[in-house]
Amino acid sequence: MYRELFTNSTIRYYLIGGGISKLGDVLSAMAFLFLAYELTGSKTLTTGMAIAETVPYLLFGLLGGVVADWVKKKRLLILLDLIRVPLVASIVIFYYANQLGFVHLLIVSFLIQTIGCFFNPTHRAVLPLITNEDNRTVVNSLNDTLQRGVTVVSPFISVWLLTSYGAIHFFTVDALTYMISALCFLKVHVKDSKYAGKRSFTAVWLSIVSFSKWASENITIRNLFLFTFYMVFLNTWVWEVGLLLALSEITTKSEEMYSFIQGLFGAVVIGTNLVIPLVMKRMNLSSYMIGSFIWGGGVLYYGLWYELEHFFIGAVFVAIGIPIAGLARVYLLQTIVPNDQLGRGFSTNAVLLYLANTLSLALFGLLSSFITIQTLMIVSGISMTTVSAGYLVMMNTNLRRRLTVQFFK
Repeated sequence: MYRELFTNSTIRYYLIGGGISKLGDVLSAMAFLFLAYELTGSKTLTTGMAIAETVPYLLFGLLGGVVADWVKKKRLLILLDLIRVPLVASIVIFYYANQLGFVHLLIVSFLIQTIGCFFNPTHRAVLPLITNEDNRTVVNSLNDTLQRGVTVVSPFISVWLLTSYGAIHFFTVDALTYMISALCFLKVHVKDSKYAGKRSFTAVWLSIVSFSKWASENITIRNLFLFTFYMVFLNTWVWEVGLLLALSEITTKSEEMYSFIQGLFGAVVIGTNLVIPLVMKRMNLSSYMIGSFIWGGGVLYYGLWYELEHFFIGAVFVAIGIPIAGLARVYLLQTIVPNDQLGRGFSTNAVLLYLANTLSLALFGLLSSFITIQTLMIVSGISMTTVSAGYLVMMNTNLRRRLTVQFFK
């Protein structure tokens, strides 16, 4: 099944281009932080660099979706990759000319992430145009597997670059990845219709409003967005920060154990992504909630037992649930949202994710000052499993009622 799809040159180059571009994104994100600290020695300024990598998605995320719906998607992907090449190359040039400063680094970082606001929804919106509904789950699985694989491999590449050439040459590799990505997208054949509406600042706002209205009226998409925000909000802090803090309470090797857990998590996610298409050809909101239940069950598990070995077991459940929920979300967006609104669909989803992440880190970080980490994990796990199980029970009850009514008719 996977081999057959990968022989399709359009799908193959689409996946490779996206994976290579993702590698550039991951490496540049690390490189900006490494170089910021190397140049300034300031934790505050390095934190400011990290903020510069997230703010663009909150500012321009929705706009990126509108543009993705307005222009030729293949052309935009190639253009954005090519724009990123001189941007990251300028850092290398300025560095060797002894002219590189923190401000230049900050501006380029902000611009690179802003480009990502336009690139990411466009890349996602292309997939339905090159696949049919039957193989969409498989291609989504391959795409997410490559994206996850890149994040697993990138630390090893970064260590090699740091020890062999220095942090500055992260950007040399970045420029090469964006060039290769652009060449791959040149070979992707996309049947893309031309946008017939008006293009203006007013039209941008009207496009965002019209999609928001459409999404609010579509029950499945509206519920998908609400459940996505809810689940991500409950998970982000307890997984990204709470887990590390919890490990520091129970072992002197918390950073090593955290790295091992993240490695196990990445491996299980990749395996789950490859298995899902063999079990689920088509997905629905119930599929998303099944994944969320397993995901929340993992959080609840390591919150209840709160011992080192149980964190590993809980991470396995989380790593099974997240890709099920993630693939179901992508499939629903690609299947339900009209092709001329797909960019706005994925950009809205991205903005909700970043907003949920930000609020989770802020609120749970505040709550952790006077509530134990274990309690926060248990509350989050119970909240996730209760809502997802409640939805599944309600849908099953409604289905039985409909079948009973039809039987007696």
